[in-house]
Amino acid sequence: MRENRVFVLDRNLKPLMPCHPARARRLLKGGRAAVYRRVPFTIVLKDRAGGRVQPVRLKLDPGSRVTGLALVAVFKRRGDTVVWAGELRHRGRQISDRLLRRRLLRRGRRYRKTRYRPARFDNRRRPDGWLPPSLRHRVDTVLTWVKRLRKLAPVSHLGMERVKFDTQKLQNPEISGIEYQQGTLFGYEVREYLLEKWGRQCAYCGAENVPLEIDHIVPRSRGGTDRVSNLTLACRDCNEKKGNRDVREFLAHDPERLERILRQCKTPLKDAAAVNATRWRLFEALKATGLPLETSTGGRTRYNRVRQGYPKVHWIDAACVGESGQSVRLDPALKPVAIAATGRGTRQVVKPDRYGFPQTAPGRIKRVQGFQTGDLVKLVQPKGKYAGVHVGRLAGVRADGRFDLKSALGKITAPWHRFTLLQRADGYAYG
Repeated sequence: MRENRVFVLDRNLKPLMPCHPARARRLLKGGRAAVYRRVPFTIVLKDRAGGRVQPVRLKLDPGSRVTGLALVAVFKRRGDTVVWAGELRHRGRQISDRLLRRRLLRRGRRYRKTRYRPARFDNRRRPDGWLPPSLRHRVDTVLTWVKRLRKLAPVSHLGMERVKFDTQKLQNPEISGIEYQQGTLFGYEVREYLLEKWGRQCAYCGAENVPLEIDHIVPRSRGGTDRVSNLTLACRDCNEKKGNRDVREFLAHDPERLERILRQCKTPLKDAAAVNATRWRLFEALKATGLPLETSTGGRTRYNRVRQGYPKVHWIDAACVGESGQSVRLDPALKPVAIAATGRGTRQVVKPDRYGFPQTAPGRIKRVQGFQTGDLVKLVQPKGKYAGVHVGRLAGVRADGRFDLKSALGKITAPWHRFTLLQRADGYAYG
């Protein structure tokens, strides 16, 4: 079983048990079924209403960047078997970057037009249970796919890994007692802490008795944080040479020094904090569905996976969640559906330049000849460099009727009448 099962709906659009791709091909070839959805591939039966189904568990491995999804069917003879798997990639970092850019542009306009107007962001109150948009996005996308899979498969149970990270213990395994209240920088200023930690010398060249600057080991432009675990000391020359490069790229010629720096610094805890902040919100939302909900710790998931000899993959972790995951049949070579959140376009009317001034005309058209950016389409190219049939997502539509297709061979531009719509844009890209 190297392929995901195909979702099956009856003629009333009620979910039945997923079937093998070979059986789906026979049903389609015989005219007994039609394609209902391309990704995830779903067929609808023309001559059947209702039927007997087995229990199906939808199990989740929530993560900061990728969430594993697995549908586990409970068969009487074969036992628990994974029939469909997917990996959902979130876009929380993109949301955070875009909000930061929007805030900078708005503040710049305010200072230019009304120099002495006071800021108003402190006047607003946040409701109870408020989450930043980048974190709320993780919860919303997972719930979207829970609802979608419940419409495509007879899901009777839910399961999730409700992991909790002790972020201070991740930095200091020996922490205990009152040290939790004091924190990692109790009695230190950040600069004094770094001077003592790095021996009052440049971490990259070892220079001493020179002015030292605080430098990010992993640059903020590449996902680094402002935690002390990501800060070091560098002289002016090294800081300018490094720029926004990662430390592994900057010190590729000096592996010994690189290993020492990586060993001395600590792992950033941004992802662990994101999981901590969203786990209870996701738990409450899943519980509100009314289905039986099974939860477990990350340690139990790892125990189930290692005991059965499965590799560390997001969708396999999802299948091994909870007590029901201690004995589950799956093929480690199964290729899960790669799902990446892309959003549903933008509400930004005019694109500004680096100073916040408009540099393009207002966009007026979102859909051209029934197509829009993000649609899954088929292109028939009769001749030229890209002659043949191509399937992919529309990377852009123009008012003159020329569209850009994002395919495996790159970006292809062709007139609209050569495209055939396969599936409307739904805010996700599929691998």
